[in-house]
Amino acid sequence: MINSWFLIANPTSGNRKFSKYWKEIQQLLKDKNINYSFAITEYSKHEIELVQDAIQQGFKNIISVGGDGTLHHVVNGIMMQRYVKSSDITIAVIPVGTGNDWIKTYNIPNNVKKSIEIIHQKKIILQDIGVLQTNNKHVRYFNNVAGLGYDGFIVNKLKKLKPFGSLSYILAGAYGLLFYKKSVFKVSFDKIEVETNCLMTILGICKYSGNGMRFTKDVHTSDGFLDITIAKNITLLDLLLNITKLYNGKFVNHKKVETYKTKEITVQPKISNPYIQADGELVGTGKVTVKIIEKAIKFVIN
Repeated sequence: MINSWFLIANPTSGNRKFSKYWKEIQQLLKDKNINYSFAITEYSKHEIELVQDAIQQGFKNIISVGGDGTLHHVVNGIMMQRYVKSSDITIAVIPVGTGNDWIKTYNIPNNVKKSIEIIHQKKIILQDIGVLQTNNKHVRYFNNVAGLGYDGFIVNKLKKLKPFGSLSYILAGAYGLLFYKKSVFKVSFDKIEVETNCLMTILGICKYSGNGMRFTKDVHTSDGFLDITIAKNITLLDLLLNITKLYNGKFVNHKKVETYKTKEITVQPKISNPYIQADGELVGTGKVTVKIIEKAIKFVIN
């Protein structure tokens, strides 16, 4: 099994685009002589159980077929198991999700055929992984971007808007602009403490979230640091005037935005209990402590 892949596919990804691509995926893998076994998820977070079973069987190469949520749960399955070191595991992605934000950092095309060609070439990077602990001691790992405040509010709203596909991000963002109420956050890391009225606090490993928005600055996915963005008292007008900057990475230069690098951070909301999201998945509310795990998992990249 040392060179075999275990493929985990989420049939609900991308508004069920998986069924459209499944036969093509199988044929393309066969054409590239990529040896694999597979399992199809049957319920929410089933990926965690499936990846742990695969590792116990001896698989060390995992293909995530789906979107950012599928990859998130695969990563959590790897980080939670105790059979082998997480850094001995390699993940590749065949993107069939809605947002597919993780692949953008590594210029992996949102294309089944091209992504399988990348798997065939198997260029590897050891990437950092974030681990967060919520107020109720719940632990969750993330491979892309986490945060709380406005972005968590949007992720919560997205649950009802997924049938609209990529348009769902625009609709949720607009809803958040109108109805999300900022709160005072106390952000503590190293010897720095920032207490401010805050739109959101972003904790990044990679560059993109929210279907292509860029809230992180100077990202290096294996440098052993979380990239922190604190969007302070940003108004609706500020956001409307800077829509394009949300996508080209220049939003972090706004005078009401501060950026830092750190290995560990605690964010304590002072009044409200805002949603916490990790890789576009809701993971809790309220206070959160986040740490970086250096070079934790191998990923196949372009």
